[in-house]
Amino acid sequence: MKACGLVVEYNPFHNGHVLHARESREKTGADVIVAVMSGPFLQRGEPAIVSKWTRAEMALNGGIDLVIELPYAFATQKAEIFAKGSIALLESLGCDSFCFGSEDGKIEPFIIAHRILSENSAAFDAAIKSAMDAGNSYPASAAQAYRSIIHGDAALDLTKPNNILGKEYVSAALSNGYSIRPYTIQRVAAGYHETKLSKDPIASATGIRKAIHEHQELHSVSSYIPQATMSGLEQYLTHYHALHDWEMYWSMLKYRILSSSLTELAGIYEVEEGIEHRMKEMANQSSSFSGFMAALKTKRYTWTRLQRMCVHILTHTFKEQVIHNDQPAYIRLLGMNGRGQEYLRSVKKGLPLPLISKLSSYRRQDIDMDLRAAQVYALGLPEPHQAALMKREYESPIIFK
Repeated sequence: MKACGLVVEYNPFHNGHVLHARESREKTGADVIVAVMSGPFLQRGEPAIVSKWTRAEMALNGGIDLVIELPYAFATQKAEIFAKGSIALLESLGCDSFCFGSEDGKIEPFIIAHRILSENSAAFDAAIKSAMDAGNSYPASAAQAYRSIIHGDAALDLTKPNNILGKEYVSAALSNGYSIRPYTIQRVAAGYHETKLSKDPIASATGIRKAIHEHQELHSVSSYIPQATMSGLEQYLTHYHALHDWEMYWSMLKYRILSSSLTELAGIYEVEEGIEHRMKEMANQSSSFSGFMAALKTKRYTWTRLQRMCVHILTHTFKEQVIHNDQPAYIRLLGMNGRGQEYLRSVKKGLPLPLISKLSSYRRQDIDMDLRAAQVYALGLPEPHQAALMKREYESPIIFK
């Protein structure tokens, strides 16, 4: 059986994701679609709107055959490390290909970009440093450095979020000599960060979440998500009485910041260049997460990078804990259908990493960060639902459709 891998967050699973899965299957000729999906906290430094279990079930109802979890140490990272962990897991599962949506829509520019940047890595790094020294954020500096090295029609637009991620996916595969083959499809309709909903049935997850939180009801997004996603969101609200966002965690984050010493804050992963001083000052003055972020934001630090710092403070994740996680150490299975089960059975004996189908059977320390993230995520819920979600983490079997 041929398998195609997708790197996803499904926050939540929407009509664009249905299209991505279907077109990826067609373009690669895959029998099976495997999704490596972020857990409770996401690449842009946000809590997922619903648990990974609910999002995995949405995916299985929407055309995905097998869902595995991207560990916290890779899921809450800049694009390069996020991609590195994701593609490594898909390679470990024996996927023949992976397919990502991009603004460019053609794979050749991504391959050319990887080759030229590999051949000019010193010049590229120097150009990034120069731009950052001038006060620019890392993404803006990287895009500027890229334009100084690659010109003309072959150049990717690295101001576009899906192109940025796509470049890192391709680089992760080619740099490591993986056998997995890259493909891309054109991203259509709403942009990755588009916050407004239009008449088109394909909207961004950002826009869908914004509409849900603004209107405080689900009907406003019914045109943009499959019925199975609507049912999943409704059931989550009924069961847990909440959909997650940053404001649910503000009191915990504020406590972490104000009760930690400057030295402790400086030891947290991604907290650098003395920003811990500004964090303490702004946390003391702020009454909400949105207010804190607006006060904290500077030209040098993107909103996303600051949110990731906040996630690591919230989960008490220190630099030395993350630095040692160079490659994923396990494959955690969240759910599958019959086709996914058949594929997994065919590759299971040759897997280079341990396969976790039930957490209680896996005792190694390398999963501690994931457990801590899951515990913190559950604390955003009202009691007694915190305990119920953590029980799901430890005791329940994988989802089978």
